[in-house]
Amino acid sequence: MENKSKFEDLSKALNHSFKNAWEAMDEAETKVCFEFSEGYKAFLNAGKTERESAREIRKLAEAKGYKNIELYLSGKEKLVKGSKIYAVNRDKSIVLFLMGEKPLKEGMNIVGAHIDVPRLDLKPFPLYEDSDMAFFKTHYYGGIKKYQWTATPLALHGVAIDKNNNRIDIVIGEDEADPVFAITDLLPHLSKDQISKTLAEGIDGETLNVLVGHMPMGDDKTKDKIKLHILNILKEKYGLVEEDFLSAEFEIVPAGKAKDLGFDRSMISAYGHDDRVCSYTGMMALLDLENVETTAVGMFMDKEEVGSQGNTGSHSRFFENIVAELIAVQEENFTDLYLRRAISKTKVLSGDVGAAFDPNYAGAYEKRNSAYVGKGVQLVKYTGARGKGGCNDANAEFLGEVRNLFNANDIVWQIGELGKVDQGGGGTIAYILANSDAEVVDCGVPVLSMHAPYEIVSKVDVYMTYKAYKAFFNR
Repeated sequence: MENKSKFEDLSKALNHSFKNAWEAMDEAETKVCFEFSEGYKAFLNAGKTERESAREIRKLAEAKGYKNIELYLSGKEKLVKGSKIYAVNRDKSIVLFLMGEKPLKEGMNIVGAHIDVPRLDLKPFPLYEDSDMAFFKTHYYGGIKKYQWTATPLALHGVAIDKNNNRIDIVIGEDEADPVFAITDLLPHLSKDQISKTLAEGIDGETLNVLVGHMPMGDDKTKDKIKLHILNILKEKYGLVEEDFLSAEFEIVPAGKAKDLGFDRSMISAYGHDDRVCSYTGMMALLDLENVETTAVGMFMDKEEVGSQGNTGSHSRFFENIVAELIAVQEENFTDLYLRRAISKTKVLSGDVGAAFDPNYAGAYEKRNSAYVGKGVQLVKYTGARGKGGCNDANAEFLGEVRNLFNANDIVWQIGELGKVDQGGGGTIAYILANSDAEVVDCGVPVLSMHAPYEIVSKVDVYMTYKAYKAFFNR
């Protein structure tokens, strides 16, 4: 019996297994976890596009005392320890700063996430009539499985600028009284050719046409009566004419609200967990703080799903520019060297979702090195495709620092890869800040059905991610 006890203790000391996060919480903390998820669902419902998400983040930040960066750059507000600042980039991305005790040139603690989501964008000249029906032409944005977007209720969100340079914001399909839209699919009775194709070929990108109406308007001399009827409705209700579509940004997204999933309500089914779940948890972790030693930053960026290019994506100089502006306020003799030093001393949690192991598709995962629903926030040392192509591979020293930080703060965490080595892959914004010499590791919520119109997360993983980000800001 002595030997058995000895080896049991040795096994416990040397082996490691990840915990179930639900079992690590008491009843009181479980209640807090569920309450936190209610705020998250409200955030998802309020922001289905990057513009709407940025607007919601700004609103919540202002309620916590955050002020526009222009007030600090103009000298109307004094930049001091505890100053709360936001900077909005073209209504599509937003960065929050909580100024620390140390000057900004000494570095930052950043949680960087993205608020754009896979979707369908309307083409510049979208509306047409065919076979007594009116449709919108679309171009998909980000990595989607096209067949998932057929035969499901869809909503239209976006912004148009009319000929008088007035901005028109549109949301149709979210209110209970609104109509919804849909992309048709082929009935199984006639789908012999379709079902013989691969999933990737079964629905062609040019057939993702959104059905928007079929009643005619006009007389015998009227051409395209159904299209005319739709244009007339758009003019009367929303002030839009066809030319306005040429310069508009309209997105087609799944209609409906975030919902609890499961008899135990332990999960959330919603559009846009990737990556608004890390954006919300990062934002809330920051908004719940008043004072930090090192300046805490929340980056909520656009364009990640298409490579982070453009002036609202993470490749933009926008973030570096506003950091430089703030350092210039603090330092009388500002040089570019201060900015470079600040970023080289910066540590980053790249807040993006990971792939949760799904037993229904076990063959795509390497079970021992996958993240699991309900086992807490996920660290990902590297992403990339196949031979780690395009990844940020976090340094052991920084990963060890984060691991010890989580353990010290009773945060349930796990580590995992993005599926089997040769199965595929993906990436995040981690490499972008790493290329500027910051220490970066991916850290976020494991997701089921990633990039589907409705994705699934565990409430406890969302809550543990919030706790992880908060501890990181406070380190």
